[in-house]
Amino acid sequence: MAVDHYENFPVASILLPKRLRRAVEIIYHFARQADDFADEGDIADVVRLSKLDAFRAELKRIELHERPLTPLFADVAEIVELHKLPLQLFHELLDAFSQDVFKKRYANFDEVLDYCRRSANPVGRLLLHLYDKATPMNISYSDAICTSLQLINFWQDVKKDYAINRIYLPLDDIARFGVTEAQIAEGKVNEAWRALMHFQVQRARDMVNYGKPLGTILTGRIGLEMRLIIAGGLRILGKIENVRYDVFEKRPVLGPFDWVIMLFRSAPFNF
Repeated sequence: MAVDHYENFPVASILLPKRLRRAVEIIYHFARQADDFADEGDIADVVRLSKLDAFRAELKRIELHERPLTPLFADVAEIVELHKLPLQLFHELLDAFSQDVFKKRYANFDEVLDYCRRSANPVGRLLLHLYDKATPMNISYSDAICTSLQLINFWQDVKKDYAINRIYLPLDDIARFGVTEAQIAEGKVNEAWRALMHFQVQRARDMVNYGKPLGTILTGRIGLEMRLIIAGGLRILGKIENVRYDVFEKRPVLGPFDWVIMLFRSAPFNF
């Protein structure tokens, strides 16, 4: 149920109704491949942006009811038509991945939220459209969950992101807590760093908890999938706390025993 770039999101699993699995797989294939253009390999930024523009051109062909040029977008066109998915959500993902190419720092939390609005929230919204549950309230809950999962991924990956010259921690928070970029580069954990990360972890936890009702609004297998996602996000936050915010030394990840705990906590009577 996890992939390298979207490990805090669900992937089409046996928990999902069979009729939806292929559509979810196509959405994640689209997102992973576009994300790889922004992140993977050692290619020039202009090449990365060109590859993302080629994806935009394919979306435009779908919008104009023209035949896509690649098998991936033939699949995208199929599920967009079948499930009436908003193409704008695919465009927003591409906008976020393009931003990753040229924007390496975030002045404040509002800038981070704007990035999450396009990098994470569209995935949840697309799934709600697939489930035919895209009500305004459900979208609000989904956005909170998806943004929190993106933040959790950032807090897990401070070291990894800095290695490619990215810092998603808001610069004003970094300064307010007395942390420096040099300290991040060194991987130095002190009380200032712990205070900063405690604040960020609680911020993400509050978002997860706001969106938590979606886990019971959605029923059946889809509801269980959502409750597992929520439980997983909260579990990782707990792991970050358990290592006393030293995400440089050991990146918190979910292991087999964690899945047992998450399944127990995802039962309706425990949620």
